Amino acid sequence: MFKTAPVVLSSFLLAASLGASAQDHPREQDLSDLEGKRAPALAVTGWLNSKPLNLADLRGKVVLIDFWGTW
Repeated sequence: MFKTAPVVLSSFLLAASLGASAQDHPREQDLSDLEGKRAPALAVTGWLNSKPLNLADLRGKVVLIDFWGTW
């Protein structure tokens, strides 16, 4: 009994992790609907050592926006 408990527990954890990782990912078709469309207006005013920035001011330039979180 005690020898099978770790096997059963690890099997359950493996099955749970596989189920959690099988999330729906956006299809390429859904992403292609956004291609060629304008980005929404974005203004950043919380810089420490710089003037406020609007996305419209960077029109015609390559812009990389990195969104991240620590949750």
